[in-house]
Amino acid sequence: MALAINKAPVNSGLGLGDSEFNLFRKLIYEQAGISLSDAKKPLVAGRLSKRLRQLGISSYIEYFRRVQRDSQELQVTIDLLTTNETYFFREPKHFDFLRNQILPGAIGRGPFRVWSGACSSGEEPYTIAMVLAEVLGQRPWEIVASDLSTRVLQEAAGGLYPQADCSGIPRHLLHKHCLKGVGQHEGSVLVSPALRERVSFRQINLNNALPKLGTFDVIFLRNVMIYFDIDTKRRVIERILPLLRPGGHFMISHSENLNGVSDALKPVRPSIYRKPDA
Repeated sequence: MALAINKAPVNSGLGLGDSEFNLFRKLIYEQAGISLSDAKKPLVAGRLSKRLRQLGISSYIEYFRRVQRDSQELQVTIDLLTTNETYFFREPKHFDFLRNQILPGAIGRGPFRVWSGACSSGEEPYTIAMVLAEVLGQRPWEIVASDLSTRVLQEAAGGLYPQADCSGIPRHLLHKHCLKGVGQHEGSVLVSPALRERVSFRQINLNNALPKLGTFDVIFLRNVMIYFDIDTKRRVIERILPLLRPGGHFMISHSENLNGVSDALKPVRPSIYRKPDA
């Protein structure tokens, strides 16, 4: 998954002053660890202006005060200011490595567990599920998928995608693990129940104390830390490391690295790290 600030601003007609922008900038940093530059001010104004109109609120400061006292509206704000850009089999070398280098050594061991730590609308964990199903079959395995946004988690749990968005799925996997939509779902593809039941979705904020999740053989945390400053990256990795089993692998996007962030994980290949054996 990629957690990214929404790209397309909308003209608002409402004035977002520097002081109000700084309030929302501080809010999204505290809640999601995302650092907004001054250049993101028009974007914030555009995204929030729609919500102000929906609620009949006439100023950004009035809306900010509402957000402060209303946890549900806070979640709406987080959803508005972050978008999740992802697709099936994104950065395919990670899945090749999982299939060819990691999973053969896992056969015969206990349940194989993977955490998709920024899963967006579900394409990443379902991609992982297809790979695990092909290699491990009915052997015990499971995937925990999490995101900050409740909106995208609802989409992910449904497992229903426009057919055009499934072009990255190899044809034999598409036929084996997905169902073609009919009737009102014509033009859509549904991930099979057999795969969906292996994936559990949870809302998790990586910037807070993590819930009890158990330990994992592989953790994917791709395209999210590029929006964190160095201190936030270090804190996030410190929280996650205890959940990775000794000998387990940690995958980030090809545009990221852990230089200056953590030396507890050893590079195996670009964007792929391994936790040393105990």
